[in-house]
Parts: sequence; structure tokens; C-alpha cells
Amino acid sequence: MAPLIALLVGTTLARLAGLAGVSALDGWHPALRVGLAAMFTLTAVAHFVGERRADLIAMVPPRLPRPGLLVTLTGVLELVGAVGLLVPATARVAAAGLALLMLAMFPANVSAAYRRLTLAGRPVTPLGQRTALQLVFVAAAVAISFGP
Repeated sequence: MAPLIALLVGTTLARLAGLAGVSALDGWHPALRVGLAAMFTLTAVAHFVGERRADLIAMVPPRLPRPGLLVTLTGVLELVGAVGLLVPATARVAAAGLALLMLAMFPANVSAAYRRLTLAGRPVTPLGQRTALQLVFVAAAVAISFGP
């Protein structure tokens, strides 16, 4: 739920800044880029620190090699994508790349749900709810990719 909150709060605060006169954030499209960047920054940090990293490594489907490396790689890609979202010239490409990354990582969420894994000591998000969230996140990225 934290990624959704980061997306919503980041987008809202950026939009309010735009309404307050920050011209770079004047409109929903730039505000959504900021919200999505905040979300990916939050999720990327989990790839590198503490208990969350171990949980993410456990989420990698068993048939994939080197789960630690895969978690590190996806974390780096999320951070690079978050920065790319904040640069108008690269935002569309970054958003498209992040949408593809989310689709590529979704099987790990499915695997984790079927294996009844935990994340930070709590059960992973149920598959139906996770699918709905994933659709929201991918839709946000697609909106940036094809937006104004």
C-alpha cells in the first residue's frame, strides 16, 4: 500500500505546487511524473536495505538464477527510471521502460502470493489486490509515455 500512497501523495503535492506557481509542475502530467518518481524511489530503496531486501530476494521465482543480483538490478532500474521521469526530455522513455519493468516483475508477485511469502513480516498483498494495484501503476506509466 505504501507505493500507492507515495504515488498519490507525490502527485497531489506536485500538483499543488503547480497551482501555487511552480511552472514546471503546472498540469497533471508533470505532477504524475513526480508522483511516479516518488513511488519508484520508495520501492527501489527496499531493493538495497535490510529485511525488505531479503524478502524481495525470496520473492524471486525459484527457477530464476541469482535472485540477489536480479533484485539489485531491478532496484537500479527503478532508480534510473525515477530520475528519468523527472527529466522532461527522458520522461516518456523512462515511463515506458518502467511499465515494461513492472510487467516483467509481476510474475514475482504472483509467485510470492502462491508461495504465501511475507514482506516485512506481513503476508504479501493478495493477488487480486496486487493485480489491481499493478494495473494502476502501469496505467500511470503509460499515461506519461503517451501524454502531452
